[in-house]
This record gives sequence, C-alpha cells and structure tokens, in this order.
Amino acid sequence: MKRYLLLILLSALLHATTAHALDARKAGADLTAAFYSKRIDTVWDSFDDTMRRTLRSRDDLASFRDQLDTQLGAEKAVVEESVSADPLASVYKRRVRFEKSPDVYVVSWSFANDGKVSNFAILPEPKVRKQAAPSRHLDYRTKTALQLPFDEEFMVFWGGRTLEQNYHAEFVGQRFAADLAIVRGSATHAGDGLRNEDYYCFGKPILAPAAGEVVEVVDYVADNPPGKLNARDLTGNRVIIDHGNGEFSMLAHLRKGSLRVKRGDRVDAGDRLGECGNSGHSSEAHLHYQLQDGPKFNGATALPAQFTHYLADGTPVMRGEPTKGQRIRPSSQ
Repeated sequence: MKRYLLLILLSALLHATTAHALDARKAGADLTAAFYSKRIDTVWDSFDDTMRRTLRSRDDLASFRDQLDTQLGAEKAVVEESVSADPLASVYKRRVRFEKSPDVYVVSWSFANDGKVSNFAILPEPKVRKQAAPSRHLDYRTKTALQLPFDEEFMVFWGGRTLEQNYHAEFVGQRFAADLAIVRGSATHAGDGLRNEDYYCFGKPILAPAAGEVVEVVDYVADNPPGKLNARDLTGNRVIIDHGNGEFSMLAHLRKGSLRVKRGDRVDAGDRLGECGNSGHSSEAHLHYQLQDGPKFNGATALPAQFTHYLADGTPVMRGEPTKGQRIRPSSQ
C-alpha cells in the first residue's frame, strides 16, 4: 500500500447504510480525537470490514497517524463542523487547519446504521470550490415520453441538478445524468461484495426508455472486479438511442456480452437492450443514464431527463426528474 499522508481510506459510500439513530457529529468528533491521540485500537475497532480490508492492519493505521505529525503537525483550529446525509450514510466533516500548513483540510467520517465507519479521509480542501456546469437547458422540457429503463426498484445514488445531489453536474456533457443501483435492506450487494455477481443489480435487464433507432453500441469492454476502475473506457459498454426529435438516450456500464441490439435497430419502449454491468469507469455494478442532444458521448450536451409514470419512495410521479436518495420504480409494478 502506498503510504500517502492524506488517508485516502475509501470504501465506496454505496456500501454504507443510513445512520438514522447515530449522532454523527459526536461520533465523528470523538473518533477524530481518538485518532489524534493515537488511540489506534479505538479507531480500528470502529471500521467496518471493507475499511479494514482497505487499510490492511492496525500498523498501517498507526503509520498514517505518524505521517500526520511529520507532514502537518497538530490540529490548531477548527474552521467548521457539519453533518450531512448521503443516500446510505451519515457523514461528519470537519474543516481544520494544522500547524505546519496554511491550507484548510477536511477530516471526514461516514457512518453506517450500525455505527461502523465505512469511509475515513483527511484531504486538502479544493482551492476553488466546484460549481455546476452552466447550461442553457435549465428550463428544458423533455420531448420524449421517457419511462424508467428497468422493471424493478432502483435507488438513485447520484441524480439531480446540484453538485451536492449529483457529481455529474460539474460536466457539460453529463450535467443531468444519473447513477442507479439496487439496494436490498441496507446494502447494494450480498456477502462480501468481492464478485460482480454479489451485486443485486448486476445482470438485471436494462430496457429502452422510449422508442427510437440504435445509433451506437459498444459491447467489448470487460466488467471490472468490484473496487477497480477502467480509466480508458469511461462509459464501458453502452447503447445510444436516437428518439428522432433531437434527444438521445445513453445507457452505460452495461455487462459485457449482454447487449441484444446492434446499430441501426429500431426499438420500442421497454425493449430489452442488455444487462446492468460494471464496465468502464465504475467501481461497482450500476446503470448510468443520460439524455443528450447528439449521438456521441463527449460530443453532445446534456439535457434534463423527465421520466413519466413512476413511483419515487412509494409516491406516484406523473412526470419528474429522479434525485439522489430516491428509490424509484415503474408505477405499473
């Protein structure tokens, strides 16, 4: 393991669970104090299994703690504390200054509903805060009658118009995109999550959201082992559909070898395109969906995607844009 100071001890928040009862502010502050005071056993015992596999040992954690002293010194000021809720985690963030650096750093802890730590990091705060990409389509009304591209309940892990809801919003070509996966109970996978087949959405049918002509198909990108990323093929296996009105749907990260369509095919809403996979720049099985104004990925501008006739957290929606944290499914199911 590379011994970077900044403790990128990351297990994806997709593996966490919602911490309704936990006082995340107190828990985060207490663990920060324990880490600073070198109570390594206390911090290690707070980690979930994925965090322990990521870090490997108590000795590695102790080594990271020693590097903090060497490179940044002691914490000298707390600028701000905050608590927020991701779809499946409560997150404590602590903006601080250290003795040996003029920069602000962010100490963050993510907690599952059993109180275990699913994510811990100390990172420099970005010099320039990211902003959502400008778009001339903020008031755009989707022309196509889109239906959800699956036939059972998925959760929106990233989706919406703000960066807090949707990290895609930073990019013009993905401004309104969404990432979706299946959650059962409080997890996206069974067992230890080391195999793609452990993930509930892996292999699930992905459907055409509306009628149109298939203008691009990629079906040669291998599915990643969970936790690994393919930086060369960002979307992995994908299908792009021309709906015939200046709107194109892209469905990405599909399972290699699962695609049932080819370029030039006509599809109807609900036709099976392929299966949910873990190909491309993806750390675990999920579906990436976006609506755009052209036929090429990274060669088109994102459009808002308003879906029709679905349930969001059990509430009927006639027309809407799914957002982070919602559990969505077709209303006919």
